Amino acid sequence: MFTRLAEQHRQFVKDLVMDLQALAISLENKGYMASCYTCGGQMNSANFMVSLADSHLIRFLVSDYGITWTEMRDDRELMKLEGGEAIAQLQELANLVKYQVQPSEQQVAAMA
Repeated sequence: MFTRLAEQHRQFVKDLVMDLQALAISLENKGYMASCYTCGGQMNSANFMVSLADSHLIRFLVSDYGITWTEMRDDRELMKLEGGEAIAQLQELANLVKYQVQPSEQQVAAMA
């Protein structure tokens, strides 16, 4: 039973990493500064970051050790969520792409 659960967890993390990579690409295509870094080819961890506005940063980490969402503004931590709450917040971010919300003009100017 535990071997099966371990394999399901590894597959869940791998799927989440692939979704984060796709989200980063979609956000970049919408004009946001976004990136998703993985370590190695096994897709067992990722560091996803996106800048929503001037000095407003989201960082989402996923690995075998856990899942965290950290939101910062002006280098200060505003919110830190873990597990299911972090994934729910990630869905809100994905809605930016789904509903085609555009970045602020300041962020676009900063990227130029």
